[in-house]
Amino acid sequence: MISVGGLKAKLRAVWPLLNERTRRLLAANEARAIGHGGVSQVRRACGLSRKAIAKGIREIDAGTALEEWRIRRPGAGRKPITVSDPRMLETLDALIDPDSRGDPQSPLRWTCKSTRTLARALGRRQHPIDHTTVARLLHDLDYSLQSNRKTEEGDDHPDRDAQFRYIQAEVTACLARRIPVISVDTKKKELIGNYVNAGRQWRPAKQPATVQGHDFPTPDVPRAYPFGIYDIGRNTGFVNLGTDHDTGEFAVASIRGWWRHEGHRLYPKTKQLLITADAGGSNGWRLRLWKWELQTLADDTGLRIAVCHFPPGTSKWNKVEHRLFSFISSNWRGEPLRDYETVVKLIATTTTAKGLTVTCRLDRRKYPTGRRVTPAEMRQVNLQRQSFHGEWNYIIRPRHGGRRPTLK
Repeated sequence: MISVGGLKAKLRAVWPLLNERTRRLLAANEARAIGHGGVSQVRRACGLSRKAIAKGIREIDAGTALEEWRIRRPGAGRKPITVSDPRMLETLDALIDPDSRGDPQSPLRWTCKSTRTLARALGRRQHPIDHTTVARLLHDLDYSLQSNRKTEEGDDHPDRDAQFRYIQAEVTACLARRIPVISVDTKKKELIGNYVNAGRQWRPAKQPATVQGHDFPTPDVPRAYPFGIYDIGRNTGFVNLGTDHDTGEFAVASIRGWWRHEGHRLYPKTKQLLITADAGGSNGWRLRLWKWELQTLADDTGLRIAVCHFPPGTSKWNKVEHRLFSFISSNWRGEPLRDYETVVKLIATTTTAKGLTVTCRLDRRKYPTGRRVTPAEMRQVNLQRQSFHGEWNYIIRPRHGGRRPTLK
């Protein structure tokens, strides 16, 4: 009689090549050949159950024939759970639906709906199921794991599209006349130190950069305030990296830095400048300090400064966002911003396939908060509102022969 070890050696080479049915028939044939006790020996050698081997013996004795591609006879095998439990999909959809939220009393209403949590909730509703089957059913229902998407920024202004068309017309006209057009805004402030920075970068396997486990900084932790100026006509960027506060004075100082470093050299004959900005922040249309400082810039440079603000809730349409800031974020992804030098170098080395180049300068000057511009001081600003939404579209002209204004 062949031993169990001999049977294992005999079956080992061919076993991986067989399917469920042919394994059953091969095991049954070996058991019949051994005779008494063969089922037990073959079970220990191949691991099939006695029930499966006995079924194979019956099939051999009966001469049951199946089509080549079949493993079981028609109708055999376990029924899909959606057939054996037809209300399963309806219950699952009610639990996870983002609008109805299912039963208002459901404990899942305020819990994380992982597949294991859903499986337990279905079990309590008399629908026993494992979490892997839940995942498969969710895919069948056209669900997938998704994160939030930043698209909503408040209610649309009724003149939203009209303002877009106005800005486009102004920008096109200025570019045709070779008047500089810049898009400006402040990028999200960044913590300076060994803190986590979103994104991934190529590193040796299993050697991630280690950063602090928590990023709840105290007020004394330094921060960076990147104010971006994107030259639409030349596809160039200039970033003034502030270290103090993001104020209207800082915003205009950044534009002044761009003009002194690049603008006056690139546009030596121009007497005009068009600025597109969003509706809020340090360059918002309501901010008096922004307009006050623009007046000082106009007086210092002799430029006629036109400003067009994007409507509230549409800052993502400002070109500095997707022509400059997005590429800066991509360039420094996964790199901890440990010091100001690192930030400056990462910004200055940002490029794109279409030729974007970026200049970055560190600004360590102080920009105190709380500076107020009174109505009397605002009357000194030589501001002309345009006929279409003058609060968003206006021109600030230099005051010839006038003294430079100073805040009291």
